[in-house]
Amino acid sequence: MDNNNKPAEHDITVVVAQQSAANPTENGAVMVINHGKVHPPLSVLWTTALYCAEIICASVLSSMYHNTEHVVWMGLTITFMLVPSVLTQLTLTFVHRDLGRDRPLVLFMHLLQMGPIIRCIEALVVYCQAGKKEEPYVTISRKIKLKHGRGLGPAFECEIGHSERKLAVHRNAFKRTAVIQAFLGSTPQLTLQLYVTIQEKYVLPTRLALMIISMISIVYGALVCSVLAIQIKYDDYKVRMKPAAYLCMILWRGLEIATRITTLVLFSTTLEAWVVLVGLTNLFIFFFQPWVEFWVRKASLPENIEKNFSKLSTTVVLCMVTFLYACINIFCWSAVQLDLADHDLVEKQPRWRKLAIYYTLRFVENVTLVILWYYFKSDFYEYICTPLLVVQLIVCYGLAVIFMLIFHQFCHPCRRLFHYNVEDCLRCSCCWKQKQSEAPEIHARGPQEHASPVLINHLTDRETDIVDDIIETA
Repeated sequence: MDNNNKPAEHDITVVVAQQSAANPTENGAVMVINHGKVHPPLSVLWTTALYCAEIICASVLSSMYHNTEHVVWMGLTITFMLVPSVLTQLTLTFVHRDLGRDRPLVLFMHLLQMGPIIRCIEALVVYCQAGKKEEPYVTISRKIKLKHGRGLGPAFECEIGHSERKLAVHRNAFKRTAVIQAFLGSTPQLTLQLYVTIQEKYVLPTRLALMIISMISIVYGALVCSVLAIQIKYDDYKVRMKPAAYLCMILWRGLEIATRITTLVLFSTTLEAWVVLVGLTNLFIFFFQPWVEFWVRKASLPENIEKNFSKLSTTVVLCMVTFLYACINIFCWSAVQLDLADHDLVEKQPRWRKLAIYYTLRFVENVTLVILWYYFKSDFYEYICTPLLVVQLIVCYGLAVIFMLIFHQFCHPCRRLFHYNVEDCLRCSCCWKQKQSEAPEIHARGPQEHASPVLINHLTDRETDIVDDIIETA
């Protein structure tokens, strides 16, 4: 009889929260014991599935290129398959700190480029064993709940057990590998295979499958970057993304990436030498931008990125992170801004000014490349309505920007915490333009109708400051 009256494992959180709501702790937080909620590692399974599918398709396609004696395309396909795979193995080994542990089987699997598979199996084993016996908590997580985008009530402190901690390490490791696989492997792979398809004038089923998998991998990597940026900026809040937010982000990222890759491929089919210059220019700009900001501030290298790291090792790690950051920004907005002087290497208060500048310059660059392709295109495109294709590419990139604005205005999980949103920026910009247009009319009137010059200057300066603050916040 007593056992039937005991609360279920998944009800412990609710019971303790109700009992503790009236008695918060000394720091104003409510203690919540959370032993039963261990979520399945779906992101680990998804990343592993994408990794295996891309490796298999790329291997089959490389074999087909070998049979048809396309040595260059075979070599590039293998390169874009192996380089991110090796970096993925190094990342997983580094995050789990396996080099100093006696785990020969795991290291051997990494040497065979099968590290994500063994890590996925480990995560599944941890998940299946979680909750079978009571575990002492490892750490306490302190978060503020959000309702309708606003922070409500005191913070909740949740106890995190060993199993949940291990699963969190696996999820964080696979998030890093998803970004590496997407922008160091899938992006150049998709660009190459689309270029080969145009040159050969037909589509192989295996190549089409590889392009579809690569596109899915890239969009997923971009989503990981966007969600990571939100979690870093609002670290004190319990952030939960709704399905509408994910849908909006998928449309935003999918249109942005597809338009960018298509533009570069079309431009490369006409002006092959110039596309290399465009790519290297973008790479150098985004690679050196964090370093220039670091040197301008005269900051010092962050300490304790990893134990036993010398300054040379820290510099090498920072260069690799900056290279990944540059590769992301070549094809889409990275969402996460680097701060090489910070211990976490990420800017905690990203400004919307950089986002506005990025999308403005990227739109101008895409339009320029498409127009140059249109004027220098070959006879291969004479059976295609090229003006319509140009308009479609421009409209699709514009739609990507619109979906980005819709996400920040209506679907962002923390939009109520913004000082200013998209609507405020647009409204204040229109008011500022209207004020500028009304100024000559007031000046054309007689001195008797003038307001006080001091008051006019004060209002103008104040309104200009408001606009500057909004733009800077954006």
